[in-house]
Amino acid sequence: MLDFAVYLLYRAGSAIAAAMPLRFLFAFGQFLGFCAWLISGKYRCLAKRNVAIAFANEKSPLELRRLVRRHFRRLGANLLCSIKLTQMRPEKILERVTVENIEAMAREFRAGVPVVLVLSHLGTWELFAQLMPKFVGFVRNASVYQGLGNRFIDEHVRRTRSQTGLELFDRHDGFEPVIDLLRSGGGVGVLSDQHAGDHGLWTPFFGRLASTSPLPGVLAKRTRSAVIAAAVYTTAPARWRMVFTERFDRASASIAELTSKINETIEQQIRLAPEDWFWVHSRWKTPRPNFLLAHYKRGVHLPPGISARDLKPFRILVRSSNWLGDAVMSVPTVCAIKNGRPDAQVTIAAPANIAPVWKLVPEVDDIVPLPNGSLLSVVRLLRLRAPFDAAILFPNSLRVALESWLSGIPRRVGYRGHWRRWLLNQIPPQPRKPGPPEHHSLRFLRIAGDCGAETLNAQRSTLNAQRLRETSNLKPQTSKIGLCPGAEYGPAKRWLPERFAEAAAQIGAQTPAQWILFGTNIDAAIGEKIGAVIGNHCVNRIGQTTLDQLIDELRQCRLLLTNDTGTMHLAALLGVPVVAIFGSTEPRLTEPLGTGHIVLRHHVECSPCFLRECPIDFRCMKAVTSQEVADAVVSILTGKFEI
Repeated sequence: MLDFAVYLLYRAGSAIAAAMPLRFLFAFGQFLGFCAWLISGKYRCLAKRNVAIAFANEKSPLELRRLVRRHFRRLGANLLCSIKLTQMRPEKILERVTVENIEAMAREFRAGVPVVLVLSHLGTWELFAQLMPKFVGFVRNASVYQGLGNRFIDEHVRRTRSQTGLELFDRHDGFEPVIDLLRSGGGVGVLSDQHAGDHGLWTPFFGRLASTSPLPGVLAKRTRSAVIAAAVYTTAPARWRMVFTERFDRASASIAELTSKINETIEQQIRLAPEDWFWVHSRWKTPRPNFLLAHYKRGVHLPPGISARDLKPFRILVRSSNWLGDAVMSVPTVCAIKNGRPDAQVTIAAPANIAPVWKLVPEVDDIVPLPNGSLLSVVRLLRLRAPFDAAILFPNSLRVALESWLSGIPRRVGYRGHWRRWLLNQIPPQPRKPGPPEHHSLRFLRIAGDCGAETLNAQRSTLNAQRLRETSNLKPQTSKIGLCPGAEYGPAKRWLPERFAEAAAQIGAQTPAQWILFGTNIDAAIGEKIGAVIGNHCVNRIGQTTLDQLIDELRQCRLLLTNDTGTMHLAALLGVPVVAIFGSTEPRLTEPLGTGHIVLRHHVECSPCFLRECPIDFRCMKAVTSQEVADAVVSILTGKFEI
């Protein structure tokens, strides 16, 4: 019933418009468009975003704002005029329209070649339905049609268009009738400038990847049709110019190449009169959920001469974990995100104290060290950057979600976390059924997978020791062994200091070694105790290194002996072999990534407990002997450990 009431209003408005002079409708439409620009914040912002994507490198902000305002006025004028034009005879319409190069189409038809006519939402695009049968009526003419939501209006539009002799084919009915018409020598018009969703080919449009319908290319290749484009430009109040291009397809071109060429042609048409195009359509829409493009059926096509570096970037903000170990375990995910689409520009926002670790990852394009201050100071910092298209949030906190929301990032991806679901608009699913423990890195990878990245073998391919070693001039020295006896989480993760000292002595008896102690200020007492036992063969750097210095000094080590710590994960990222001692925690969850490491852990009845302090007798750590630790270290130093 509501649809019918809307239909009656539509017919009444059409009747009134039909009775008005075209020049009056054009002027009144400009006024209505200006009113829409004033009150329609949503579409004004969409048009501003689209115009900025297309022309930000060519026009000033003031010019972009003026273009958006002119567009709304022009759109209102042309839409209102279209209502009257659809009810006018072709002869009367041609008093207001000049036509250029229609011979390009007629020539192909007379030669028996069918034509796929590429159309776009430029000017008064409805004119094609009214005029094409008059221009080339000696062959069948058709248009591929997207049905309207209101069935009464849809039937009226179909009836109006068919009165001119134009045949209409609904996209949802399949394309076999369209192919039959082309094979009979006819012509089909296809609007080709809209977002094509999950079925499109991702190819550049104004230098930015856009999902583009391959339909014109598919039709042309299957029927050997000529491909010609046409556009309508507004030249004066209630005056238009219709221009046809020459045939621009090549017999050797693939569907992808032809689709890319169509985008290029439409872009050239828009540049002639940008205010005439339909900027309030979300042409560069961010797909949901797969805005990373690894799994798209048609994939990405870059035309010859254009590389990934030439594309306008799709900017992704990745909010790093706040802990060093968690940040390192998320590195494979960041690499998968970067490799998810060729135009991805990955910016890491991380607490300032762990930000240097992201310098080690070549896939990271930019780093934003976050201050320890207020939420608003972080938001101000993020807003100073170029606008982000998406934010991927690794921490589960409410504050992290607020940071991206207040920064105005349109797509925000992350797990539900702490009372923050309402701030996110993409939430990756989590396994409902309990299963075997999975490594913490897989939890991060699930986020990238939900966004459309390729995550198979991501851990193995990204933690490449040789690649990371090649990024530094520092080479590991066989005599240097790192030792990290602390653990910031609590005493339950710390092996006994005296056993570290015993193991160091046993190792020193078998092979020359220079020990370097690493840790934070809270590990100072432990370091002094171990250093006193080892003696002159020990350099105590506990509490004396920044993260940058720790990275440089770890790179010089042949091996790291450690508890389950962030330094353990950092060494693995650097390609330094690790001997890690686990007690209260679970190696299957947080063992070092990559190969060449040894994890020592004795399972007891109360492990893993994940407690900060052991409430009983510390049996899990006491079960690990200094001899087996020494044997593990020596096996790596002597090359006897098999990966």
